[in-house]
Amino acid sequence: MACVRRLLPLCSSINRTSFPSSGSGALQGFRSYGAIASEQTLPSNLPEADTSVLNDEIAQIRREFDAAKQSFLKIPAALKAMPKMNPKGIYVNKNLRLDNIQVYGFDYDYTLAHYSANLQSLIYDMAKEHMVNEFRYPEVCMEFKYDSTFPIRGLYYDKLKGCLLKLDFFGSIEPDGCYYGRRKLSRKEIEEIYGTRHIGRDQAQGLVGLMDFFCFSEACLISDIVQYFVDAKLEFDASYIYQDVNRAIQHVHRSGLVHRGILSDPHRYLVKNGQVLHFLKMLREKGKKLFLLTNSPYYFVDGGMTFMLEDSKEYRDSWRELFDVVIAKANKPDFYTSEHPFRFYDTEKDNLAFKKVNEFLPNKIYYHGCLKSFLHITKWKGPEVMYFGDHLFSDLRGPAKAGWRTAAIIHELEDEILIQNKDTYRLEQCSHMVIKCTLPYPLSS
Repeated sequence: MACVRRLLPLCSSINRTSFPSSGSGALQGFRSYGAIASEQTLPSNLPEADTSVLNDEIAQIRREFDAAKQSFLKIPAALKAMPKMNPKGIYVNKNLRLDNIQVYGFDYDYTLAHYSANLQSLIYDMAKEHMVNEFRYPEVCMEFKYDSTFPIRGLYYDKLKGCLLKLDFFGSIEPDGCYYGRRKLSRKEIEEIYGTRHIGRDQAQGLVGLMDFFCFSEACLISDIVQYFVDAKLEFDASYIYQDVNRAIQHVHRSGLVHRGILSDPHRYLVKNGQVLHFLKMLREKGKKLFLLTNSPYYFVDGGMTFMLEDSKEYRDSWRELFDVVIAKANKPDFYTSEHPFRFYDTEKDNLAFKKVNEFLPNKIYYHGCLKSFLHITKWKGPEVMYFGDHLFSDLRGPAKAGWRTAAIIHELEDEILIQNKDTYRLEQCSHMVIKCTLPYPLSS
């Protein structure tokens, strides 16, 4: 016999009834259902046995929804007792005994050193000037301004179609996650371009990832230039725009323009954090080994560390004493797979020595190198090393393959946790779970 629940207009009544996040609204929804169910008249021509079964079904449904009502009533008290996540906490995806970690390594940019939002505007302005002066882009591009509300980390740019994409874990374009220039594309427009929201392997070949914080200005500048060409009704190749913007961004970094700009006004671009020194000193006192591994040049790291530790009398002029090894211009991620030799950097003469590096001396600086030589010289074993960085690919994927433990500094996680700690968000999540647990069967079948 077909399930007698289908005789009730349950699905339609629930579909008509909203479940707002407020406790009273949610309970009102269940009261609406109760009124519909109680007023439902049973078919007069049903056999007595079927009528009895139907009454039992109705009673069971009422009990289930009465239980759901009670669950909703308990939500406010349960939320108060439920602990909130720490926005500055440490979260792990694998068990780890920290007493087994003897060596701690750090990247510099966005790991030891943190920057204000002004840095993105600096990179953006320098890159657009280079494109106008060197690549002969229209002078109107000089009027562009960096928009901090537009880019986020983890975007992809389609060099073939010119779209800026946000993909989910499964490789599908997220809702509101596709822009052409500065215009958000509708789902219909996305399907017209890609055929579906899912990006297949053939289409993924044209994508380039914009994964670190320095890509914010790059993503914004790409979109602004695409939008300019669209508005001006000029034909363009999306891959050329990416190449030019990327070359301009790379020039800003490799030429030292952005480094000199930051050091010329460190108060504007660098953010001090007294906890960094406290953390490094604590590790030293515990007998741990520390090393610094960064792609940045030494003079830039030295200027930044000196500024950030200027309030410390002990390490203001001797921050290198905090580390057993300091490696600059490491050229990650090639550092992890290449066989480049280490070079000793003479800070006074500003040049590289020609003598082979067979050991790392205290308070000295080394350039380039590779992971193979690093492990050979230090004799540090992979599982006893933990490396901190902010870039999931260039900082963490290589070390993980070498057996190092890795930790990601994810600034966006703090904002996400603050959102999830809000009472409105927690109430909505609890309400959703109550409804989901109450209705475990498909209503429309």
